[in-house]
Amino acid sequence: MRRAVVLILDGLRRDFVTPELMPHLASFRSTATWFDGHRSVFPSVTRCVSACFATGCLPARHGLQANTMVLQEPHGQVLHDAGEPGFLDHRRRVTGRSLDVPTLAERLAGQGGSVIMGNVSPGATYAHDPDRFGFLHHRVGSFAPGGEALSDGFDSLRPDLAGDAAMVDRFITEVLFGRQPALAQLWTAEPDHAQHMMELGSPAHLALLRRVDAHAGLVIEAVERLRAAGEDVLLLIGSDHGHQTVDGVVDVAAELAAVLPEAAEAVTVAANGTAALVYVDPARPDLIAGLRAALPQAAWVDRVVGPDGLAEVGHSTANGLAFLIGMRSSEETNAHGVPGLSLVAKPHVGKADRLGFGQHGGVGRWEQSPVLLVQGDGFAAGSVRQEPTSVIDAAPTILRHLGMPADGMDGRALQAG
Repeated sequence: MRRAVVLILDGLRRDFVTPELMPHLASFRSTATWFDGHRSVFPSVTRCVSACFATGCLPARHGLQANTMVLQEPHGQVLHDAGEPGFLDHRRRVTGRSLDVPTLAERLAGQGGSVIMGNVSPGATYAHDPDRFGFLHHRVGSFAPGGEALSDGFDSLRPDLAGDAAMVDRFITEVLFGRQPALAQLWTAEPDHAQHMMELGSPAHLALLRRVDAHAGLVIEAVERLRAAGEDVLLLIGSDHGHQTVDGVVDVAAELAAVLPEAAEAVTVAANGTAALVYVDPARPDLIAGLRAALPQAAWVDRVVGPDGLAEVGHSTANGLAFLIGMRSSEETNAHGVPGLSLVAKPHVGKADRLGFGQHGGVGRWEQSPVLLVQGDGFAAGSVRQEPTSVIDAAPTILRHLGMPADGMDGRALQAG
């Protein structure tokens, strides 16, 4: 049976993969295909990207619009953190579905199955299999097919290097060489988790990247052993987005209320790092014209997409979404010479403002520079492909390797030929 192995190193930007910083991944490039035009989605945030990765579809199709988003509920618009463990269950109660299209886990049920391990937020991990078609492992709660809770010891792990190290070990021993599903997937917390709390390019950050690379090296070596034993394995190593350095914080809700006072009560701003989603109460469509006039003039805006353009970036007006904002970014460098500075939307209550540290969500060059390396049938060793690719291309690529259809997806299989 053919198998697919996926390793996602959350938040790793492409230019950090160098022989000096990440020798295992740099060496892996010589035996895999490197996708130099690979991009995230908008907003470039993990919960949204997780749903895109799992379904092969853009947010307009799967329905998870961002890390922080609004749901249109019977009593009005309600702002939610999609990283909370119960968010997708709540969405199912409100809309009838956890996600609006099938995931890889659902498609592979009865076809070799899936084992998914995640050390990021519970909501992001659960987005890969919200309806429990496969095995899902996370510190907040793990599940067998059908939803039976598992006591697997993952509750002691933390979203850091130590937690990732423990997960990598168990992924290799228990999943790759033990349970041997059609899809084995591990999504690590680092380098994203620490990059939000450190200066990109600092000695601590460079040390972090070397440790992350060592984890990747262990998975690469394990797959080599599987192949030596006769397994036909597709190995996909990548990331969901990059990071840029925060150089300012903007209270987007306050800014909008200052130019359009009516927005204070009828507009909800969902801050998503270097992006913001603007929702308008369906009873107040008259506000959209004022927002359309004001937003492009704001000095803190890099890109604004209005209702008429949402489809072009993979979104719809579901839940009252009216505007997507990419916060202002630049190619200037931080104190350590790392290019890419960005403003961020003021976080919601309980989340820190982290000036000088890493962040993502918008359309800046470096946050839109994730990694994608694929090794296996259909991918030439040491080749570089320049065409635009996206996280939505992962699922159809995996399904093609496994000999299964990828109908109803927005992405495309990336195998040559």
